Amino acid sequence: MNSRKEQLAAFNRLLDIMDDLREKCPWDKKQTLESLRHLTIEETYELADAILDNDLPEIKKELGDVLLHIVFYAKIGSEKKAFDIGDVANSISDKLISRHPHIYGDVVVKDEAEVKRNWEQLKLKEGRDSVLEGVPKSLPAVVKASRIQEKVAGVGFDWENPEQVWEKVQEEITEFNEEIKAGHKENTEKEFGDVLFSMINYARFIGVNPENALEKTNKKFINRFQYLEKEAKKEGKDISEMSLTEMDVYWEKSKEFFK
Repeated sequence: MNSRKEQLAAFNRLLDIMDDLREKCPWDKKQTLESLRHLTIEETYELADAILDNDLPEIKKELGDVLLHIVFYAKIGSEKKAFDIGDVANSISDKLISRHPHIYGDVVVKDEAEVKRNWEQLKLKEGRDSVLEGVPKSLPAVVKASRIQEKVAGVGFDWENPEQVWEKVQEEITEFNEEIKAGHKENTEKEFGDVLFSMINYARFIGVNPENALEKTNKKFINRFQYLEKEAKKEGKDISEMSLTEMDVYWEKSKEFFK
């Protein structure tokens, strides 16, 4: 592992390279805050994939890509005379110190939950009108629901135990089924949203990250279905012409294969 001195030298090297690219590379010279935005989102998702796969070499690579974007934004900010990488680092350092009075002050906390509650209360004291102001509008719905629930729980708006939340899940499922039977499409969509929201809330209570859980299921399904396609092709079968019963044979085999 690198020493602190070596780490700082590596970061300084990246800053020097960024200066060179911004001055000499036609593509890098052309970029703006806005043009980089969609690329940053893509890089963040690639990092998220590597984390779920527990691929440490890939995580290192993707962290580098994300770090490059941070340095790139800071470089553009310095050209606009708005901020530089030092301002970015100092800003987050100041925030971390102010949000951790149990480390940098005389506040005493007993557990992680109390740290989270203090965090949200400190945000309100900093001038926010709502604890939900910090939830980005463009977050994917599952992630957004999780963040909303975490934030309101941080100020005490929460259930007392998982059993209460599970009862709410069952209540929402009953209401959902009633709307299906009644044929009310608009209400069915609404109630389905309520089912998902309550399930996401229950996941929080039992210590499951719903986004990670769903993505792992997505990956599992993809692997099994691609196995089905591959094995059917080996035997000269066209998957679109196979019956569900025939496909199910390969599907069951895929479960054994990926155990």
